[in-house]
Amino acid sequence: MKPNTTILFADKAPKLIMLDLDGTLVDSVPDLTVAVDQMLVAVGMPAAGDAKIRTWVGNGAHALVARALSDSMQYPKDLQDSVEYQNAYQLFLDYYEASNGGTACTYPGVKEALARWRHKGIQLAVVTNKPMQFTTPLIEGVGIAHFFDFVSGGDSLPKRKPEPDQLLDIMVKASVSAEEALMVGDSSNDINAAHAAGVGALAVPYGYNHGRPVEECHPDQIVESLDRFHH
Repeated sequence: MKPNTTILFADKAPKLIMLDLDGTLVDSVPDLTVAVDQMLVAVGMPAAGDAKIRTWVGNGAHALVARALSDSMQYPKDLQDSVEYQNAYQLFLDYYEASNGGTACTYPGVKEALARWRHKGIQLAVVTNKPMQFTTPLIEGVGIAHFFDFVSGGDSLPKRKPEPDQLLDIMVKASVSAEEALMVGDSSNDINAAHAAGVGALAVPYGYNHGRPVEECHPDQIVESLDRFHH
């Protein structure tokens, strides 16, 4: 694949930057691993471990639990209707409430970039598939909540990434057009949501794209860390 040479907002800064949370702003897999493995052991299954769980995150808590119970990225469509799944999901929520933010930390360059953008008057938003009950404590716990004007979680609207609804909702609240907005993420969910919303798609290569290179999602630009995006 030829290298991507697009430079987003080369001439002027965006008015709104929307950012994914897990794998983009924060490495939360250590906390998720604790909760998923506790859940699996509680239902009589072997612990999965960090490496597997890194490939399973990115589509929200429901998909994560289903993948863990199936020990696979793919799981039966009717699995989430089962009593076993419902019990496991509640166990996961209970365990994750205890582990959330325990060892999670921001990636290098995140706080510097957020502070610079905030100083420039750029509106900032978190757009995540993580339920709000975990999103708010996490961004508060790692010390970045004060940077954001808007926070949209996986249960804030009926549809979530890769659908564009969360992005479009924030753009309306921020009073910006698609040409003035940017979505930053680490996975196909983020890039596809950006494309569907008609906004620029900036990717970071260090996150959780189900074990696949983020280049395969065709973002408009890739930066090694957020502070390398010079706005």
